[in-house]
Amino acid sequence: MQPTLTTPNLAQRLAAVLAAAIALAACARDLPAQAPKSAAAQPAPAAEATPAPPADIPMRPLPDFTQLVERYGAAVVNVEVVEKPRGAGNAPGLSPNDPFYDFFRRFGIPTPEQGPRAPVRGAGSGFIVSADGYILTNTHVVANADEVTVRLTDRREFPAKVIGADDRTDVAVIKISAANLPTVKLGDPARLKAGQWVLAIGSPFGFENTATAGIISATARSVPGENYVPFIQTDVPVNPGNSGGPLFNMAGEVVGINSQIFSRTGGFMGVSFAIPIDVARNVEEQLIKTGRVVRGRIGVTIQDVNAQLAESFGLDRPRGALVSSVDHDGPAAKAGIAAGDVILGVAGHPIERYGELSGQIAAMRPGADALLEVWRNGKLQNVSVRIEELKEQTQTVAERGAGPKEKDTDKASALGLTVRALAPQEKQRAGTTGSLVVEQVSGPAEQAQVEPGDIVLGVNGKRVNSVRELQEAAKGSGKTVALLIQRQDAQIFVPLRLP
Repeated sequence: MQPTLTTPNLAQRLAAVLAAAIALAACARDLPAQAPKSAAAQPAPAAEATPAPPADIPMRPLPDFTQLVERYGAAVVNVEVVEKPRGAGNAPGLSPNDPFYDFFRRFGIPTPEQGPRAPVRGAGSGFIVSADGYILTNTHVVANADEVTVRLTDRREFPAKVIGADDRTDVAVIKISAANLPTVKLGDPARLKAGQWVLAIGSPFGFENTATAGIISATARSVPGENYVPFIQTDVPVNPGNSGGPLFNMAGEVVGINSQIFSRTGGFMGVSFAIPIDVARNVEEQLIKTGRVVRGRIGVTIQDVNAQLAESFGLDRPRGALVSSVDHDGPAAKAGIAAGDVILGVAGHPIERYGELSGQIAAMRPGADALLEVWRNGKLQNVSVRIEELKEQTQTVAERGAGPKEKDTDKASALGLTVRALAPQEKQRAGTTGSLVVEQVSGPAEQAQVEPGDIVLGVNGKRVNSVRELQEAAKGSGKTVALLIQRQDAQIFVPLRLP
C-alpha cells in the first residue's frame, strides 16, 4: 500500500500557535523588558560634564583690551627711516675692454658702476614717553639712518632726531618737535609673572597701530649673545615692523620694548622677546643727559650652570653664574674671585641664571662696592668687589694647534683626552697661562665636544699644570668633571660625564 500524505487541519494549527504564545509569555515574566524604542522616543545623550576647576584657581573671563588700545594706542608711533646710499652698487663696474662697455656708451645707458643705488628704507615702531616729543624705539630700527620720520595715529608726520642709541641693550631715543603729545604709562617689570596677559601695539609689515595679545612665557630670559638684558619672553605675535613698539600689561602700563623674535622662517613662530622697561628707562636717562651709557664691570667671564656642572661643584641644584675666567688686575681678581667660583647673589639679589649677573653689575655705578655671594669649595662666602666702568677691550686670540708635537704626550684615559705640554713660545703666542694642549679626544671628552687645540687650564676649579696633575684630578673626581679649557680667546667650563 502506498503511504498517504496528510495535512493538519485548522484546529491543530490553532492549538500549536496557542501553545507557543503561552511559552513566550512565561519567558517574558522571567526576563527584563528589552523592547526597542523609536529614535524619536529615545532620550538625548547626556552632555559630558565639564570638570570643575580646582578651588584655588578662580575662573576668569578672557581679557578685553578695548579700553587699553583706545587710551594708549595714540601714543604708539610708526618710525620710518631712510639710509642714503654710501657709494656705488655691489655689481662690478665695466672696464673699457669689456665687450658690453661700448654698448652702454653708445646708447647712453649708465654702466653698473655709474648706476644710482636706491635709498635703503626701513620701518619700525616706537612710543612717546614725554609730551614734548621724546620717543623710545630700538637701536636696530634707527641705526645708520640719515632720515627718520615719525607718523602719529592722526596721520601727522614729524622729522625726528636720534638723541642716542645703545647697541648693547638695543635701546634708542629719538625726539620730535611737538607739544601736548599723548604718552604711555610705565610699569614695573619685576612684578611680571609667567602666564599673565600682555598686549603689543606696533606696525607689523607696515600695518600701523596693530594690536596683538598673548601671555608672558618667562622672565629674566638670557638670549645667546645678549648678556646685558634680562629679556621678557612672550608668545605675543611680533613680526618685522613691531620692533621698538611697547608691550603693555593689563593695567595699561608699558613693561617692555618688543625687540626680537626667534624664528626659522623670518616670521613669528611663538617666541618673542622684549626689553624690560626699567632697563630701557635707565638707558634713556643716560642718553638724554650725557649722550652715552655708563655700565659697571667686575672683570669676569661667566657661563650658565647646568645640572652636570652643579653636581661637579657640589651645588644643590643648577643656579648662579659660573666664573670661567678673571681679567688680570681687574676688580674681581683684586677681590680674590677665581675661575670655578659660582656667584649666587649680588647685593642681596639672587642670581638664578648667568645673564642676571651681567644685568645687575652693569646697572651699578662705577666706584660702588658690590657684595657678592660666592660658592667656593663647597662653602658659601661673601666677597666685596669695587665696580669699574665697562670699556671695550681688545682680546688676544690664541693660536690653535701651534708648535710642533712633542714626545711628552699622554692620555688621561678616564677623561678621553690625549694632551701634551706646551712649549714656552707656544704659551706666549697663545696668550695663555695653561700648560697642556689637547691633541686628541675620545669618550667623555668627545661627547662633551672638547676639541683638539683646546688648552686645559683646570679641573673642578683647581689648576693643573702637568699630565700627572690632570690624571690625579680625574681620579679624584666624582661622576662629573668640570674641565676648564681655553678655546681661542675664551675660557669655558665643560662638564665631562665619566663612565
